[in-house]
Amino acid sequence: MRRFVAWLACGTGALFVFRWRLRRRRPSEAAVDPAEELKRKLEESREAEPQPDPPAKPEQPQTGVDERRRLVHERGRAAIDQMNDRGGDEPES
Repeated sequence: MRRFVAWLACGTGALFVFRWRLRRRRPSEAAVDPAEELKRKLEESREAEPQPDPPAKPEQPQTGVDERRRLVHERGRAAIDQMNDRGGDEPES
């Protein structure tokens, strides 16, 4: 009787180990890559809603390089003058 119980226990253990290893080898269907799932959902949502037209930029008059350079220098000089007016008690270098 002891031998029978021992053989039964060994057989049950071997069966358990065999099934456990077989389950580890096979990828689970429920385990889906979260990144792939999010990519799929993002693509579906992009297809579902129509893309709005980009707003039209207001027309700016075309200016030459010299004109733009002059405007930038004027803004820079105005900023320097404004900073100098605030710190009037410091000597200029």
